[in-house]
Amino acid sequence: MNLTRNELKKLSIPVLIAVVLIAAGVALMRLADGSLRAESERFAATQAERRQNAERLARIAEEEREVKEKLDVYQQLKALNILGEERRLEWADAIARIRAQRELLDLRYRVERQQLVNSLPGKPAGVEFYASTMRVDLALLHEEDLLRFLADLRASGNAYYSVRRCVMTRSGTAAAALNISARLRGDCTIDLITIIDRAARS
Repeated sequence: MNLTRNELKKLSIPVLIAVVLIAAGVALMRLADGSLRAESERFAATQAERRQNAERLARIAEEEREVKEKLDVYQQLKALNILGEERRLEWADAIARIRAQRELLDLRYRVERQQLVNSLPGKPAGVEFYASTMRVDLALLHEEDLLRFLADLRASGNAYYSVRRCVMTRSGTAAAALNISARLRGDCTIDLITIIDRAARS
């Protein structure tokens, strides 16, 4: 099909407009593509920041839970009077009270010097575990007397009472009080453990 010069002249303006529109469309597509890419990058960055914030909050919650658990343990130890220096007077009072309440006929004990058992590192200082070994010799009417004595001793607090060994033997000897015969003797070695937090003490 041959077009005359006049017809070509008439078509030149629409063709030019079409070219301009096509170029504008391509430019708009590229602009939209760039904007979409930028928005995608911003969205990915926001998602990453949200994940980091969630992980940070989870770590903080875990640390708070650990601190609460340690504080609960600390409060329990404090309530039992296990923290701090040894309490020899309280130990003596507790044994005298148990002896009177249980009507133990013959009870002798000796507490040895305190010794360091273990030291755990900490920040800024450490926690030290001390033990004072107590040797107990007591007359028993029956086996339950020894078990009750140990239970009462643990319930008295003022230390953590760790029974290292207990031996029961038949004595057959008679006690003086009311002619009641104590036929058993108990010989126990008990560690009285106290905890010292050097950071709290300083």
